[in-house]
Amino acid sequence: MTEVAAALIRCGNRFMICRRPEGKKQALLWEFPGGKTEPGESMEEALIRECREELDITVVPRDIFAEAEYAYPEGSVHLTLFNAEITAGVPKKLEHSDIRWVTAEEMAQYDFCPADRGFLEKIRALG
Repeated sequence: MTEVAAALIRCGNRFMICRRPEGKKQALLWEFPGGKTEPGESMEEALIRECREELDITVVPRDIFAEAEYAYPEGSVHLTLFNAEITAGVPKKLEHSDIRWVTAEEMAQYDFCPADRGFLEKIRALG
């Protein structure tokens, strides 16, 4: 099973979501920023690295917001969504085709990757 770390980044009542680029698996679907762990890397280390590589931001992972497992045709993932905070930088589209800040209610208008969809109800409860 592939371990994936993702960030739930909040600014006021809005959350950052990112759109996957064309040509990648789950192309053009929305997700929370993050990515796969590398050998010997903790989930927190992976999240920090992925946000730096894909968005040119520094994040501090806080507590775990939620976890989910999902079986894609190419393999299963265990996704850990951390509450996280941007401590340096402004998000840039280095990897993603779009970045948006949306309210919990607005998330229903976006087509998320299947592994991320399980988090939406819990996020809506935050308001």
